[in-house]
Amino acid sequence: MPSFHDQNTMKIIAAGASKTGAEDQKVLQIANDVELAELVQGGALQGVERIELHFPKFTDGRAFSQAVLLRRRYGFTGDLRATGDVLIDQLVQMHRSGFTSAVLAEGQNPAAAERQFARYAAFYQGDVLEPRPLFARPPAPEAA
Repeated sequence: MPSFHDQNTMKIIAAGASKTGAEDQKVLQIANDVELAELVQGGALQGVERIELHFPKFTDGRAFSQAVLLRRRYGFTGDLRATGDVLIDQLVQMHRSGFTSAVLAEGQNPAAAERQFARYAAFYQGDVLEPRPLFARPPAPEAA
């Protein structure tokens, strides 16, 4: 299984096309009001390959914070999946926060969702994927 840091793309899953988890995969579902420190101290992340963070409604962004904490503070490198009321205009920020896959809400177009990632070539601010701000990164190689 590739590490989170090896992934430059986000897997987009149409509503209804996702199972909770494969039988041979250890999946942990976390509600957005759960205190992550307690889970980690209790050993709940041991052997987990995928964590599903739930967005109960579009305006509730606590799962963004959970994603950043899981990646940066707790070092989770497996699949971090967004579930619930996931709309296409959230996907780029989800990816920058550490999500590697997302199950779209009912009525969202997967093709339109994929196009969201082509809108931005780079970001000035650092994020979970690239913590350095743009000015602190080495220059990109020039195209031949």
